[in-house]
Amino acid sequence: MKYLILVGDGMADRPLKELDGKTPLEAAKTPNMDFIAKNGSIGLVKTIPEGLEPASDVANLALLGYDPRKYYTGRAPLEAANMGVPLNENMIAFRCNLVTVSKDKMEDYSAGHISSKEASTVIKFIDEKLGTEYIHFYPGVSYRHLMVIECKDPQQRDELNKIKCVPPHNITGKSISKNLPKGKSADVLLKLMRSSRDLLEKHEVNNVRIDLKENPANMIWLWGQGLKSGIPLFSDKFGMEGSVISAVDLVKGIAKISGLAALNVPGATGYYDTDYSAKARYALEALKDKDFVYVHVEAPDEAGHNGDIRAKITAIENFDSKVVGAVLEHFENNKDFRVMVLPDHATPISVRTHTSEPVPFAMYGKGVEAAQASGFSESAAASSKLNFDSGAGLTEYFLKKV
Repeated sequence: MKYLILVGDGMADRPLKELDGKTPLEAAKTPNMDFIAKNGSIGLVKTIPEGLEPASDVANLALLGYDPRKYYTGRAPLEAANMGVPLNENMIAFRCNLVTVSKDKMEDYSAGHISSKEASTVIKFIDEKLGTEYIHFYPGVSYRHLMVIECKDPQQRDELNKIKCVPPHNITGKSISKNLPKGKSADVLLKLMRSSRDLLEKHEVNNVRIDLKENPANMIWLWGQGLKSGIPLFSDKFGMEGSVISAVDLVKGIAKISGLAALNVPGATGYYDTDYSAKARYALEALKDKDFVYVHVEAPDEAGHNGDIRAKITAIENFDSKVVGAVLEHFENNKDFRVMVLPDHATPISVRTHTSEPVPFAMYGKGVEAAQASGFSESAAASSKLNFDSGAGLTEYFLKKV
């Protein structure tokens, strides 16, 4: 028996007047997800527990079967795990975005989706200028990087962990000064962030002049902090081996911590231009010797953050045709499988950030009863009686033995 969870990050949305009251998911052509909903089960799931931020790390941890209320310690430690950055009990990790700011406004949380090559040069420069014996910066992918502080004592570590930090993608077009880190020891982060702006706005790295139009990163933004994480192995919890396919460090980090294989797929970018077909091929190849695969596609979420309706519809359609469609075609003559499609959370175009409302899911395959839904959408799922109050609970249900 093979199990596949296919996640279109941020795919869920709210009705838009630009789409005559439809959501992007309803407006998109999704014959393969519609097939799953019509011939399998459909419903709603609350992936974000009450009291936790509607973040991808929380949601994907839940959808991999782990209750975030018990196992979540922050986003950055998950990314550190994937990047091979070891953490000890005295260390605290922060997500470090390269962003573009203008006066007091957050212009772009991703610095124009800066390339990993350019970003690496910038982060190494920041580490050279602002790093110390106890503070280190590590380059990641595109705009997503890491800072680790080794604390002198547990009190300092705990104070840093309690600082209120705002994700930069939540404040696009909004005031920087109103959303800076707040709390005891926040001055540590504020000094680093302000110093980075002073350095990068000179448009020079390692004595090489930077063209701001090509490389608009002019500040670091620190957030998503957390302490060393530890969760039980997926194989111990569910009795099967598996793989995870994603371009995002935090999802691959969850995989590594849980003992799942985090596969690197050529052409997987975490943006609109990601190679959807390659992700599907690698997923199906991984199932030759393992029973579970989790495929995560970031593009719909990025379109939601950018407020780009057309790009979100296109990303959803690409996910449906090139990932979901490829899976259904592969298993057309082999019914010994089960597949589930869903977003990890909603990223509505109207607010351009994550929200915590329940999201639709649909599953199909061996042991799944047909619900005969109209298709795969938020409204179709809302009309179903099948509802789960936790993502971990849904995954446990999906992975139950036939």
